[in-house]
Formats: sequence, C-alpha cells, structure tokens
Amino acid sequence: MSNRRNRAGLFISLVCLAITCLAVCLLLGGYLEVTRRVEAAFGPPSAALNPLQRLRLSAQLTLQQDQLQRATDTRGDSQTFEIPLGQPPLVIAAQLEASGLISDTGAFINYLTYTGLDTSLQAGEFNLSPASTPVEIANILQDATPSEVTLSILSGWRMEEIAETLPTSGLEITPQEFLSAAQNPENISDLPVDFPQNGSLEGYFPPGSYRLPRETNADQLVNFLVAEFNANLTPELLAGISNQGLDVQQAVILASIVEREAILGEEMAMIASVFLNRLAIGMPLEADSTVQYARGFNAEQHTWWTNPLSTRDLQFDSPYNTYLYPGLTPGPIANPSLRALRAVAFPAQSPYYFFRATCDDSGQHTFSKTFEEHLGKGCP
Repeated sequence: MSNRRNRAGLFISLVCLAITCLAVCLLLGGYLEVTRRVEAAFGPPSAALNPLQRLRLSAQLTLQQDQLQRATDTRGDSQTFEIPLGQPPLVIAAQLEASGLISDTGAFINYLTYTGLDTSLQAGEFNLSPASTPVEIANILQDATPSEVTLSILSGWRMEEIAETLPTSGLEITPQEFLSAAQNPENISDLPVDFPQNGSLEGYFPPGSYRLPRETNADQLVNFLVAEFNANLTPELLAGISNQGLDVQQAVILASIVEREAILGEEMAMIASVFLNRLAIGMPLEADSTVQYARGFNAEQHTWWTNPLSTRDLQFDSPYNTYLYPGLTPGPIANPSLRALRAVAFPAQSPYYFFRATCDDSGQHTFSKTFEEHLGKGCP
C-alpha cells in the first residue's frame, strides 16, 4: 500500500514537473517570439533594459506597431518644432501629439524607451512633417543640425565676398567651388537674357537671404541665384531697360555701379540719371567704384573696396577704370539690388552730370550741371 502511494506521488510530481517545464518552454518561446518580432520591426532594444522591461515594452509595441509606423497625415504641411534645452521626453511627445505630428504619446514614449532614443533627444529647431511616421520623427530628433541653412548676400557684394561667407554658412561648398561655377556658367540651365558668351555671372546674384538645403552644391546654388535674378525680370522692368537704350547685361553693369556709388537707396534713381546723361554724350563715367573693382583685394585694408583711392589708383590701367576708358565696364562690378536695377530702368529725369558726397557724413550727395558748380560744392 505504501509503495503504491509512493508511486502515485512520484507520478503526480513528474506530471507537475512536466507541466511546469512545458509552461516555462511556452513562456520562453512566447518571450523569444514577441521580442524577435519587435526587434525585426523596430530594431535592437536598449542595452539598459532588463528582460522583464524588454518583454513588457515588446508586448506593448506589438499592439502599437501600426500607430508607430503610419504617418498621421500624408498630405500635411511641414512645420517648425522646437525642443528647449532640458525638456523631458514625455513633454516632447505630448507636444508632438498636440501639433498633429504623432497620434499617440504613450506609443511614442514606449518606442523611445525600447530603443534608448529617449536619452539622446536633441534640443533645437526641427522641420517636421506629419507625413513622417513617429519612428522617423524619433530619429530626426536625434540630430539638431538643421536640414536648411540661411545664406545672406548683401547688396553691392562682388562674388568673391559671397564666396568668403560660404565656410560659415552651413553649406558644404568651398569658396573655390562657388567661384569656379560662377566664372564658368556652362552648367546653368537658364542663363539670363542678353548674357554674353563666355561671360562671368558677376552681377547676377540678387542680394537677399535665402533658405537652402544644407546639401546644396555649387552648381545648384548658382542655378538657384540665377533663377532668382530671372524672376525679377518682369515685362515692366525689361521695357524700362529697353527705353534707356540698354540691354539687360548693360543695365546690370550700370546698376552695379549705381549700387556701389549710392549710399541711400532714395538717391539711386538720381545717380543713375547722371551716368545715363554722361553715356549719352560719350563722357567718361569716372566712378570710383570701378577703380576699386579693378584694383581688387587690398591686403592692408583687408577689403575688396579700397578707400580712399589715391591719384595713383585712378591711373591704374584696366578696362574697368572708367576714369581712363569711356563707356560701361566690360562686366558688372558687383551684385546689385533690384532697387538699383529699377533705378537704371526708371531713372530720374535730370540735367546733372556730376555728383559728390555732402560734407556732413549723412550719405547724401549734391548734384551739379557743370564741373565748375561741382567744384564749388567741395568740402572745406
């Protein structure tokens, strides 16, 4: 009887052990299957997770996979999203949901925690789109380097000055690459009207601030700027240029000189009238800015625009020196603003042939009909 009881007890123990082993195997198999599927969908888990945390997050992510891998709005517009320094991941996720960029804060946090990306979210400004999935957005937030940069070109800069700003612009374009593309525009898809054969694009880079993709290369930048120039050539502007007896290239040349000679924008049309009056009678333009351009970089002053000019400078032999050579320079001397180009197309109607700066450092000029009158307005 005792032996029979012992055998029954042993049998029951073996059955329990078998059931336990089966349960463990099923649980282990389930654990491995769930974690395998989640890892296949979302990548490897964070090394900081223990097995229970990994299992819990894997189970939740299995149910949330569709929300995390589907965009909230495939036709939505991009928007700027800012993360202040020190902002917690839960607050960031809640703001993303409030902005319509993700659909579920909890699912987003689970993904961040599972992957470990919650510890490496970057402070900064991001350009995010609801057409991106939450998984894609989480990865974008790991790099605060903006996808776009701002390039600023000041009125009256020559192209070497534009080139000098490129190393600090955020664009991966060297000054040499830009100058090569600007001086050899064979890769320009739509050259401006009246552009001379084998000409340089000096003068055709409109001043302004431009948002550009960081990966823009030199040819793309030059094409973009030339397209901006072409967009400014309205039928009205072209008609005005033609009415002055100029083609577009000549207008850009004169506008570049006006840009460099004028300090106040409201005087551009009057200064343009002086130069047009001189051209009409074959009188040299005698513009200091053309000599400055011809002289090039002044290492002592560390500028491309030597000031003041000496008597020797004014005798510098160059076709760009309008004290020595009548008519327009061979090409533009700078990149003029649209305002300067419009001043050439629609100049003031004046009898003046001379102008000089006033003596009060206001940036204004006085205008004269004769050389004698011009001399009489000199500073004491």
